[in-house]
Amino acid sequence: MGIVVQKYGGSSLADADAIKRVARRIVDVKKSGHDVVVAVSAMGDTTDDLLDLAAAVTPLPPARELDMLQSAGERISMALVAMAISDLGFTARSFTGSQAGVITDAQHGKAKIIDVTPGRVTEAIAAGHIVIVAGFQGVSQDTKEITTLGRGGSDTTAVALAAALEADVCEIYTDVDGVFTADPRIVPNARKLDKVSYEEMLELAACGAKILHLRCVEYGRRYGIPIHVRSSFSQLEGTWVSNDPKPGQEETTMEQPIIAGVAHDRSEAKITVVGVPDKVGEAARIFEALADAQINLDMIVQNISAAATSLTDISFTLPRTDGQVAMTALARIQAEVGYDKLLYDDKIGKVSLIGAGMRSHPGITSKFFGALASAGVNIGMISTSEIRISVIVDEHSVDDAVRATHTAFDLDADEVEAVVYGGTGR
Repeated sequence: MGIVVQKYGGSSLADADAIKRVARRIVDVKKSGHDVVVAVSAMGDTTDDLLDLAAAVTPLPPARELDMLQSAGERISMALVAMAISDLGFTARSFTGSQAGVITDAQHGKAKIIDVTPGRVTEAIAAGHIVIVAGFQGVSQDTKEITTLGRGGSDTTAVALAAALEADVCEIYTDVDGVFTADPRIVPNARKLDKVSYEEMLELAACGAKILHLRCVEYGRRYGIPIHVRSSFSQLEGTWVSNDPKPGQEETTMEQPIIAGVAHDRSEAKITVVGVPDKVGEAARIFEALADAQINLDMIVQNISAAATSLTDISFTLPRTDGQVAMTALARIQAEVGYDKLLYDDKIGKVSLIGAGMRSHPGITSKFFGALASAGVNIGMISTSEIRISVIVDEHSVDDAVRATHTAFDLDADEVEAVVYGGTGR
């Protein structure tokens, strides 16, 4: 038997009873003959509570100390899960991210994993122990400081460990039974997907589906790690994220479904740089300033310049949390670029239609826009890829847009399949 890597989210570890239930599930896998490595998130809303506490102490906590504070939540979880496993008669060894060999860059708050050197983990496995690793954290290769990976970082920790250990599978346990065609909180009759490709899951994650972290899927695709998304509250088969057939099965259909799902994101803002001189290099200066501020952009639209003025407008979306930083960075180069003004809008939402079958099926775009029009939803921006169409809409129209699109593409299940077992949604 090989190695199984599991990850349990905060809602799966919300209290002592939940931790005991998780420990029993882990021990069952060990009893079946597998070696088990587990990455854990902080309990329940611990990370949010720690951030609230930091904000009450100071409006501008130092990034280094904020990482030290946030990493404490996962360390609490790992110790408690190890204790619960010990109570069941099995030995467990808990490790922080740095002890487990998770090496990152020096960026506090959103560090990227550079390497995993799991020497202590493999030694513990060889000694017959179950290994529990604190997710969401690592240690900087350069500064030797504790770093955190950003929201959803425990998913990335788990898949990175699975790759380093050459595990058979990485199981991501959450509070729903798998990946659904839409957020069950908005579309109660969303359908559970039995399998989804890495490519589709990357687009779903990038477009706001919070079931898996984007970098976790990237890692899985790069190293060919099958990811099994399941609920820790049930024994139901979840969703396999892989480009291969589900383990033990052959593909039963010649073609994939046209549409994998509808994703939405309310965490973005839009900035418009008004009156940019239509000259070579001006757009480059704008985006260099944003890159220097470590800001990731999503959708970008540039208008055709007005013939009379030779001025153009450039609009783009970005994480709402980076809005103020971006506005400050752009304000510094106003004189250099010579633009007129900046417009900021954080009352937007993004709705995306995703499916690998879109490549070979005409009419998808017209049906999507027709569904939005029928729901009275106005479109602010449009962005496309081979397997995705995304639109920016008013934040109050997001739910209507998701439901209308889901129904238009016949994704509704005949009965309610989705159960949200836990989590507060904070």
